[in-house]
Amino acid sequence: MFGNLFEEDFSFISNNHCEKGKKSKPRDSEPPAPRDFTNLSGIKNQGGTCYLNSLLQTLLFTPEFREALFSLGPEELGSLDNSSKPDAKVRIIPLQLQRLFAQLLLLDQQAASTTDLTESFGWNSHEEMRQHDVQELNRILFSALESSLVGTSGHDLINRLYHGIVVNQIVCKECKNISERQEDFLDLTVAVKGVAGLEEALWNMYVEEEYFENENLYRCGACDKLVEASKSAKLRKLPPFLTISLLRFNFDFEKCERYKETSCYTFPIQINLRPFCEQTEMDDSEYMYELFSVIIHKGGCYGGHYHVYIRDVDELGNWQLKDGLIEDEALGDTENAKVVENPLVVLKGILSEEESKQIPVDQLGQKLLEKKGVSWNKKYRKEYGALRKIPFKSDSQGQDLQSPPRKNDVQWNSEKKPTRLRDSSAGCHWFDLNDSKVQPIKEKDIEKQFQGKESAYMLFYRKSQLKRPPEARGNPRYQIPEHLLNEMNAANTELQKKRAECDSANNGVDLHLHLSSCYKFHNGALHPSLTWKESVVDLTIDRRKTLGDLRQSVFQMLESWEGDMILSIAKPLPAGLHLYQILDGDELTLDGIGLADGADVFVWNGKEVGGTKVMTGPDHAPVVVNVLRLAEYNEGGRGQHFTESQHVFSCSTKLGDLRRALAPLGGIILKNGSGPDKEAKNWEVFHEEDMKETVKSVGLTDGCSVLILDSHDQSFVNVSSGNLTAFTYDISWLQVKNYCRTEEEEKHVKITATIETVRRLIVQGYNTGSFPEKLKEAYDVLHVSVLPEVPEDYTVKEAELKMGSLLGLCRGKAPTSTQLFLYFIVGSDQNGSPEMEIVVEETASVKEVSLGAFKSFCPAWVRSAAPGELCLRPVHHFKSH
Repeated sequence: MFGNLFEEDFSFISNNHCEKGKKSKPRDSEPPAPRDFTNLSGIKNQGGTCYLNSLLQTLLFTPEFREALFSLGPEELGSLDNSSKPDAKVRIIPLQLQRLFAQLLLLDQQAASTTDLTESFGWNSHEEMRQHDVQELNRILFSALESSLVGTSGHDLINRLYHGIVVNQIVCKECKNISERQEDFLDLTVAVKGVAGLEEALWNMYVEEEYFENENLYRCGACDKLVEASKSAKLRKLPPFLTISLLRFNFDFEKCERYKETSCYTFPIQINLRPFCEQTEMDDSEYMYELFSVIIHKGGCYGGHYHVYIRDVDELGNWQLKDGLIEDEALGDTENAKVVENPLVVLKGILSEEESKQIPVDQLGQKLLEKKGVSWNKKYRKEYGALRKIPFKSDSQGQDLQSPPRKNDVQWNSEKKPTRLRDSSAGCHWFDLNDSKVQPIKEKDIEKQFQGKESAYMLFYRKSQLKRPPEARGNPRYQIPEHLLNEMNAANTELQKKRAECDSANNGVDLHLHLSSCYKFHNGALHPSLTWKESVVDLTIDRRKTLGDLRQSVFQMLESWEGDMILSIAKPLPAGLHLYQILDGDELTLDGIGLADGADVFVWNGKEVGGTKVMTGPDHAPVVVNVLRLAEYNEGGRGQHFTESQHVFSCSTKLGDLRRALAPLGGIILKNGSGPDKEAKNWEVFHEEDMKETVKSVGLTDGCSVLILDSHDQSFVNVSSGNLTAFTYDISWLQVKNYCRTEEEEKHVKITATIETVRRLIVQGYNTGSFPEKLKEAYDVLHVSVLPEVPEDYTVKEAELKMGSLLGLCRGKAPTSTQLFLYFIVGSDQNGSPEMEIVVEETASVKEVSLGAFKSFCPAWVRSAAPGELCLRPVHHFKSH
C-alpha cells in the first residue's frame, strides 16, 4: 500500500535531501504565525496527511518515546549535513523525527511542516495526497524505525515501549496437557460490531473460553486421540504503552460492500487489565492503564478526516484560557465554543484600576459600561443564565457509561473502583490537535467519540505507574540534545527577525512630507520651487504610533524649524498640490486618523506659503478647465476646429468671475454636458442666472471643457433654448475668396456655415458683408466656384465641404452640370490685364485638349505671344480635398 515508503535507501535519500544546488521549494513571503494561547504547535496538512499528523502528535506526547529518540546522538544516527556524502551512514528517518519533535516543542510557529520527514520516507506529492489508514501507518512506521535503528543503542526502542505478548492455550480435559502458542503484538485489534465497549471486547478475547466438544473435538498430542478441550487467550506480557485499534470498518457480504460501524462503543479513561492477564499475582499498579490519546476518524469507509484528542502528560500546553472560560462547551456545543470573559476577572480588572477599592455596587455597572462599552446585563446575563440552567445527569442516566459491563452476571473488577470518565481537574489537560489547529477540550468531551460518523478509531493507553520527573513538567526543553536546542534557538531568532520585518512592513506607512519652504503658491495651487525630489522628504513610520510621535519625528528631521508646525493632508491634483484637512489630535494613532500608506503631508505654519495666504479644503480645490475657442482662419484651408488652452480656477470661483477672466469683452460660455470628452456634441449654454453659481456647483471638474463664443460667433447659438443649434464639428466656418474685389476690398471673408447651409445663402451672407455696394443687390449674377462644380442647390454637406474649405466668389452664373469652369490668372502686361474666367462645355473633346490649346480662350495679346513667353500654370484648387 505504501510502496517504498520507509525503505532506508541511503543513496537515494542522500541524493534527494540537502543536496547542494537543489532548487528550494517556494516559501511564503510572510513568516509562519506564532503559537496561539495553548502554546502548542500543530502540523500542516500536506493535502491528505491528517492520519500522519495525528500519529506523530501522539508519539510526540508520549514523553518516554520522544526522550528515547532524543537520547540517540549524531555519533549513532549521523548528521543531516553529511547526507550528501555517498559513504556516510545517515539514518534519515530518526533524524528527521528528532528535528520535527524539536520544532513542535520549541519552534515558535503555529504549525510545523512534515515535508522534510515525508521526503525522507520517499513520498512524492501524489503519495501525500492519498488517504491512508492510520493503523497500518503506525505498524509500518514502527517497522521502519526499528530497521533504521539497528546497530544503535535504540535498536529496541519500539520493542521496549510497545511490545507485548499474547499466549493462546488449549487445555485437554482428560490429561490436562496444555498446548500453547505465543504471539507478539505492537497493537491489539478489537471488535466493535455487536460489542458494547472495550472492556467487553477484551473479555470476549481474553476471558471467555472456546470449547471443543461433541463433533468438534481436539486431537491431543499427549493422549494421541480426539478429546474435549478448552481454548483461551491471555495477555502474558503487558507493554508500557498499549495501542488498541477498533475494527470500525467491516464488510457486508450480503450487499458486497464495506461499511463503517458507528454504533456506541465505550472505553474508559482508566482500565485494569488484571482480568485479561495470565499472571495476576503482581501488584495492582502493574495492571492499571490510563488513556492519553484517542485518534478519531470522521467520515466513511472510503474517505474522511483524522484528528486526535491527546492528554498533555507533561503539561506543556496552556489548558486554562487566560482570563476566560470555554462557554459553549458547558452547553454541549464544542464545535461552536467561544471564549467569553469571566465576570469576576472583569470586576477584578476594574477594581485594580481604581484608587479606591471600595466602589458602590450601583457604580460597577457604569464602570463596566465605560470599560467595555456594554452594560452588565447585556454582556453577562444571557451567557451565564444559560449555564445556570444546565441539568446535571443523575447516577441512573450515567450508569451505562460509568459502570463496568457485566458478562454472565459477573462484574470482573468488582473488587476495584469502577472505571469511569473523570471530571475535569487540574491534572487532566486534554487538547484536540486537528492538523494546524490546537484547542483545549474537557475530558468529558471524549464521550462524544463513542459513536457516530465521527468516532474513536485508535486508543493509546499508558501504564499508570509511569511517573514523570518534576523537572519535565512544563519544560519543553527537557532531554532535547544540545545541537537541536541551538538549531531551534537560531531558528526562533530568525523567525523573530522576519516577524519584526514583516510587522514593520505590514504596519509601516510611507509618508511624503512636503516642506512649505520648498513651495510657492502659483496659478491657484502649490508648486515646488525646486525639483520634486528636493521638495519632498520620505518618512516611514509605524501606523500604530500617534500623531504626536509623527510630529516629533518631523521636528527631529527638520532641526531648523521654527514656530508652529501644522501637518495637513495634501493631494497632488492636475493643477498642482492642494491642502485639505489639518491633522489634529496628537494622542490618536495614525491608523485611527486614517493616514494611509503613501499619503502626502504638507508641513507648514497653517497660514501662508511664501507670503501668500493659502485656502484649504475641498471647497477651494483648484480645477483645470479646458477652454475652447473657434480657430482663426488658416491660409492653407486646413484650419483646426478649436484653439485650446488650460486655465485653473478654484472650486469656489463664481461663473461670473470666470466669464470676466475668459471673455472680458462679453461672450457666451457653453459647457460640454457629456463630460471631459470635447468631441461630444452636447453643449449647453450658461445663462445669466448661472453666473452666481460656483465652478463646483455647476459640475465643472478637472478636464471639463468650456466653449467661449465671442460676439461675432454667437450666430451659432440659439440662446433662448440654451443649445448650440448651429455648431457641429463637421463644419463650423468656411473661407470665401472674393475674385471680384477692388483694391480696397477684403480679399478673404470667414463666414459661419452649417451642414445644411446652401451655397446661395453663403453668397448672400457674403454680399451683406464687405462686398462692393453696387453688387449687394446683384448677388444673382455672382456664384460660388467649387471645383469640380456642383449643382447650386447642394448643401454644404452634399458638396462634401470641410471646415475651412476655400470657396471662390466669381462673376457670372454658375456653370451647369455639363459645363466646366476654368479660372485664369493672366500675367500682367503693359496694360495690367485682369484675371478672367471662362466656361466651356464639358465634352470628351474638351477633356482631351492640351493645356496649350487653352490659349485660344485667352485675350488677344496672350494669343499673339511667341511660344515660350507665356505658359499655363495651375495656381489653386478650391476644393478642400
